[in-house]
Amino acid sequence: MEFLKIKALLFLSVVMSIPVLAQIDQAKLENAFAKSYELEKNKDFSSASNELKKVYEQSSYEINLRLGWLYYNSGGFDESINSYTRAQQLKPYSEEARFGLILPKAALGHWDEVIELYSQILEIHPNNTIAMYRLGLVYYQRKNYDKALPLFSKVVDLYPFDYDGLLMLAWTSYFLGNFNQAKVLFNKVKLFNPGDASANEGLQLMK
Repeated sequence: MEFLKIKALLFLSVVMSIPVLAQIDQAKLENAFAKSYELEKNKDFSSASNELKKVYEQSSYEINLRLGWLYYNSGGFDESINSYTRAQQLKPYSEEARFGLILPKAALGHWDEVIELYSQILEIHPNNTIAMYRLGLVYYQRKNYDKALPLFSKVVDLYPFDYDGLLMLAWTSYFLGNFNQAKVLFNKVKLFNPGDASANEGLQLMK
């Protein structure tokens, strides 16, 4: 009987200690993140990442995402890719992990992979105008205007008075030879930003 009482007391002490341990772990985690933010302010990205590595858990989406950002800023593009990829694997529908992963991929010039990541974001969230616009820019820089056009068009459909969308749709239309549409769009740009140099350049080219 005495043995059962002792066993019960031991079980109770273990159960009561669980919340305390969780609080300690949470406190350590918050402290590590807080230190990483302070170090980042001073652009000490290496030390900031070291603070998080002290509390690293492979299953933590938040730690992997933050490490991806810190490694990217310190020039550790391969490490950044690994961390963002791990975050993406943990949260397969995460747009922010994919946007993060695009950063080191673009820095390394892996543009086909960048296109694939933007395409994945648009599969998850078809009206994500940031992904639409940036993917449009990639195609535009490649002079693939036929693919850029529908992306910029949709941005302008959703945000009809957006400066960036209007300007890029105007230039894309110009390079596709649709001068009437380009003229209308350049003039709309000038309503947003009167005297806009890029819009004026486009209009001048069509005189």
